[in-house]
Amino acid sequence: MTQKTPVTPKTLILGASLYLIPVMFSSMAMAQGLSSADLLKPLANDWPTYSGDYSGKRYSKLTQVNQSNVKNLTLAWTARMTAGAGNAGGGGGRGGGGGAPTIVGGEGTADAGAGGGNANIRASILEVNGILYLDTPDNAWAVDARDGRTLWHYVWKTKGGTHIGNRGLGMWGNWLYMETPDDYLVCLDARTGKERWHIEIANFSQQYFSTMAPVVVGNHILIGTGDDLDEPGYLQSVDPETGAVQWKWYSVPMKKGDPGLETWSNLDAAQHGGGNVWIPGSYDPETHLYITGTGNPTPAYTGQSRGEGVNLYTCAMVAVNVDTGKMAWYYQTSPHDTHDWDSAQTPVMVDADFNGKPRKLLVTASRNGYFFTLDRVTGEHLVTGKFSDTVNWAKGLNANGQPVRDPAKDYDIGGALVSPNNGGATNWPPPAFSPDTGLFYVPSSDNYAMYYLTETDPRGAMGLGGKDEVGVATLGSYLTAIDYKTGKVAWQHKYPAGGAGGGGGNGLLTTAGKLLFGGDHGGSLVAYDPADGKILWHSRVGQVSNAPETYMLDGHQYILVAAEGSLFAFTLY
Repeated sequence: MTQKTPVTPKTLILGASLYLIPVMFSSMAMAQGLSSADLLKPLANDWPTYSGDYSGKRYSKLTQVNQSNVKNLTLAWTARMTAGAGNAGGGGGRGGGGGAPTIVGGEGTADAGAGGGNANIRASILEVNGILYLDTPDNAWAVDARDGRTLWHYVWKTKGGTHIGNRGLGMWGNWLYMETPDDYLVCLDARTGKERWHIEIANFSQQYFSTMAPVVVGNHILIGTGDDLDEPGYLQSVDPETGAVQWKWYSVPMKKGDPGLETWSNLDAAQHGGGNVWIPGSYDPETHLYITGTGNPTPAYTGQSRGEGVNLYTCAMVAVNVDTGKMAWYYQTSPHDTHDWDSAQTPVMVDADFNGKPRKLLVTASRNGYFFTLDRVTGEHLVTGKFSDTVNWAKGLNANGQPVRDPAKDYDIGGALVSPNNGGATNWPPPAFSPDTGLFYVPSSDNYAMYYLTETDPRGAMGLGGKDEVGVATLGSYLTAIDYKTGKVAWQHKYPAGGAGGGGGNGLLTTAGKLLFGGDHGGSLVAYDPADGKILWHSRVGQVSNAPETYMLDGHQYILVAAEGSLFAFTLY
């Protein structure tokens, strides 16, 4: 990583006079920052990190909205978020957005107004002390959580890159941290939106792109990157004050003697082997282990140049000591993956009984169609289950509970009928877990595709090349509930027709009010009974693009979701 000299961004005040700024930010300036102790608390009034808390459960202790009154949920406010510097203030919400400042920074030459229009909000939205913080590629906003009024808007002038989506912001004290598609980490003042500094976190010329929501643990900002070509994946920790690198953990062997090198054909193949870390993980404060998923190996589909080994540590759950960057354990969910089935799903930490004894568990549903329960202290395998009936790519399970790839289901010149498709039986949108039911919830899909081999030369099949894929059928997309003790599906709710791609849908939220929230494929936000999937309430908002969240403010519990470039906040009146 190259340290950059802190940049002072040009500030544009659109539609407002300079003397209005102190008034606009007076309430924000008084707000206390987010402490490390706040992040250790179970999820309740605020939503201070990607999953709400470190466990990944997305389970809120709030009960004001519950099964007895959820039918009375009413829209409190909505706000349209508009990207680009020429669109100050977003939609403004109920309180109006005129006068909100737009701050412009960046290293690129692209017009700051480029990419303007409705925001594609895939991010988990932070809520701290009555302020919402969210981002999309090259944009970040602060929004009043009471009425949706935009308080400031930051725009990054980009060099370009893959603008597939941003997963959210990280927060430490009064500072916000944002990854950009052209591979910078930007630190903003949460009270004003002004840039403090930015640093390069990956080599843009090597086709990295950065979408992960930074995760703050103590004095560590944990960040990762994506790359669809043939570079090595890595997780790194940087100092929250300066951005200086504290440690970097590579997900593939990088030098002779590195563990896992024997699972590759040679060192060069390993060094170009992928395994990118692009979705936030979960953190166990008792063991100081940060547990996250890694991406597919490269070449993704033509695995001949990788050898016949399992290609460590791609497509795996890995536990990394947050203070040292040393890996404590790993568990590979797709050994020698040949279908781009990343294990980049946020794992969930559960403290619960297993075989009659209390156990510290980690549960995850993988893109490849299999569910796993592990011991999160040691990585010991406990349970494997299949959560999609159509999955056909494996011959069975090995002694460690890992699916054994069937080579007949690799890409073939004549075509191979495989389930799931490239999108997977699930994908990156976050799952949820309810300790009230003991069930793990995940959006899922039953689907098939024909996989054709078009290139065997790895020089022409780097990254995601070398294949052609033709979707054959999607038999259904579901909200799926899984028993962590057995890996078996407890119940499924089939979504309305639509959303024909792989992965099932967007993320989920559970609450102590015995509710399960998620967006369906019909354009509605839905509240379900987490015990059996019965629909209790719904509201049509358009195609939901992120996982619902909840927070408590001024005595009211809000349910928040994004759809078609807008925020929607519901509460009881």
